[in-house]
Amino acid sequence: MSAALLLLPDFVLILLGYGLRRHLQLGDHFWVGLEKVVYYVLFPALLVNSVMKTPLDLGAAGPLVLTAYLAMAVGMVLGLLVAPLFRPTPMVFASVFQCSFRFNTYVALATAGLLFGAPGIATMALITGCAVPLANTVAVWMLARHAEANVWKEIARNPLIWATLAGLTLNWAGFVPPKPLQVFLGRLADASVALGLMAVGAALRFRGGTPLRGAGVYLVVVKLLALPVAAWLMGQALGLSGLYLQVVVLFASLPTASSAYILAMRMGGDGQSVAWLISATTVASMVTMPLWTAWLASAQ
Repeated sequence: MSAALLLLPDFVLILLGYGLRRHLQLGDHFWVGLEKVVYYVLFPALLVNSVMKTPLDLGAAGPLVLTAYLAMAVGMVLGLLVAPLFRPTPMVFASVFQCSFRFNTYVALATAGLLFGAPGIATMALITGCAVPLANTVAVWMLARHAEANVWKEIARNPLIWATLAGLTLNWAGFVPPKPLQVFLGRLADASVALGLMAVGAALRFRGGTPLRGAGVYLVVVKLLALPVAAWLMGQALGLSGLYLQVVVLFASLPTASSAYILAMRMGGDGQSVAWLISATTVASMVTMPLWTAWLASAQ
């Protein structure tokens, strides 16, 4: 359980963010501004700093990304079953469907770094950099009939994708940053984890319940249990082992992305149900992710 207990500080930071938002009079503008700083400045610095200097096994990168894609595909297929099984309204279904396969990048990078160091961050960055375009495209496509949205524009301006590409380019070019640049990126990277996780906690919403009922529980089980199992089986079938297998299963076990709520609201969807699912998967992952981590550590 020692590997699983390493995740405890990250989840405490999430709970701290939740508590600070409710007990300090900082206002919504503070938390919105903090998330923008993390998203556009701090996490890109973390990605560039980690990917740039970590040796990557490019031969295993194809099976790694394919495993992540296949796990997400399982989530999409199981998410589609919400419509015939629980019969939500079309708008509710289009909104919550994305919660079956989208992932919280902040939690992904923080936990990968805490468990596996810079190699873990670089591996997770490679997965998320490839998975974000697919996740965004499918999520927007499902909601597109209800609002106008330019999915390619949203993907093109995603700073995490660009930071991953920049880090990979510098890595392949053999670039060694001068010491002042290393220190600068390191300072930003250090700040990103704590502030990013606190921003995740500040975004949690539980008031008002959810009209999903059984569908909500079903989607939580799909995201936190079915997807990691799929990633484990498919990763082994594709020959993954060691760090790559552990990180891709960790990726599959992540809670739903906080940005799913923003997308649902922007496109006229059911924000209340999506907010509940984000909060439910985040809180439930505080139990399931340590269990997956402990099981992976014992299985290796």
